[in-house]
Amino acid sequence: MSFLDTLRQWDEATTCVDRQDLPEALNIFLSIQEPNSKIYFDIGCLHLLNQDLDAAEKAFDCSIRKDEHLAVAFFQRGITFYRMERYDESLADFQHAYKALRGNQLIDYKALGLRYKLYACEVLHNRALAEAHLGNWEKAQETLVEALDDRTDAKLNVMDRALQSVLKQKLFKPVEFPFKVLFKPNKHYVAELEKKDYLGKAKVVASVIPQDRFSGFAPLQPQVESGPTCPKEPEVLRALEGEPHTVLFQFVPETSDELAVVPGNIVFVLQKAADNWASVLFNERRGLVPYNYLERLEISLASKQNDGISEPPTREPPTRPQRKQGLTPSGGSSRDAQPEETQSTGTSCIVKVRSTFDFAVSVPIGSSNVALVEKISRKLNRSPAAITLSSSSERETNADGEMERVWSRASGGRIVLWCKTQQGYEQKDSSHQEAIGEELKETHFLALHSYESSSPEDLSFHQGDKIMFLSQVNTDWVEGQCNGNTGIFPSSFVGACPVDQ
Repeated sequence: MSFLDTLRQWDEATTCVDRQDLPEALNIFLSIQEPNSKIYFDIGCLHLLNQDLDAAEKAFDCSIRKDEHLAVAFFQRGITFYRMERYDESLADFQHAYKALRGNQLIDYKALGLRYKLYACEVLHNRALAEAHLGNWEKAQETLVEALDDRTDAKLNVMDRALQSVLKQKLFKPVEFPFKVLFKPNKHYVAELEKKDYLGKAKVVASVIPQDRFSGFAPLQPQVESGPTCPKEPEVLRALEGEPHTVLFQFVPETSDELAVVPGNIVFVLQKAADNWASVLFNERRGLVPYNYLERLEISLASKQNDGISEPPTREPPTRPQRKQGLTPSGGSSRDAQPEETQSTGTSCIVKVRSTFDFAVSVPIGSSNVALVEKISRKLNRSPAAITLSSSSERETNADGEMERVWSRASGGRIVLWCKTQQGYEQKDSSHQEAIGEELKETHFLALHSYESSSPEDLSFHQGDKIMFLSQVNTDWVEGQCNGNTGIFPSSFVGACPVDQ
């Protein structure tokens, strides 16, 4: 039997003793094929409880043969001989137990798994009792006087009563081992009996960009003695879905099915449509990106010899292509896909709008304030009358004259505007709005992991931050507010917590 099997059965037996199932505990102990001295001692104690003195004697004999310095085993066998009225052998065992103490006042067996302290005065007390049964009253008196010298304050009354009995040549009760106290296996060894996964779940990260967040697995390469003379091309991308492409320009989404990317990201094109839009996969998210913002990526052994990926181009991004029906983020076709509005002028401008959360819309340069507000109102699902635009956090731009000044400041086809919404237009039923507000106030998130935003509308936070819930975007994304910033983030990065925490 292996050490682990012995340890497991030993632990099961002592557990049975703790729940008062002594017969089952004894059966488990007796089934152990190679017991050590401590297990034999436990077996002897259980036989002693069952008044099976012959079996107890044999068990303590085996325990002493395994460890001849185990004083408590001599002490228990001496108790067994005393109950069998074999006082000569009992006296000899108590003498052996006292000798095994090696002049110490006590031995604490806690470190060995036995919650018991064997005192020298108790061993001498029982030795004096055995001498009294043999009629050696003077020797018993001398032994008790010696016990008084080794006594502790807790044992003082017991020794005094025993000495008074010996002076009157009367017998007294022996000091016995406590019931159901056994040697137990090391708790640290027991804790290691259960199988543990120290390695955890394996994850291989493979990327050609140092800060890219893509991860995946490469298939195993066959091992042959005589391989080709030229090195084999890597097959890292064979296990991945789609064709790898490098992002050349930053793309700010305008609809929920579009995906935000920045120069240098590696995306995987699932399908390319005729309207120059592509369904891509990036960071386990699917969305639409203009295909003219991408460049096919070729990974070969020769590319690994370069110092790295070249810097993205500094030229302006191409014009955003018009959306047509037929392409969805998943790569399939859908009649629900909405086409992009026809641009009235040849040049469009990306307007980044700062509101409760940041977003972007694309409008022709020179559009009127009414046209811009109309498009933003559809984005926010608000009435146009409730929206006020400003070129800064204070100055309003509702007049067309102000809009001319705004378009003159557009740089590189981009401009930033501030948007304010009036509360009176947001909900016709104010009581319903207050009820929603009260519900949201009671819902917060606790950041389980840190999250760094990869697009303007994302919310960055650190592990341990408390985030206020604003809305549920979809099954995977949530809108919230943290440290004065508002944005969306993956719901898997947070956990719900009460407001008062």
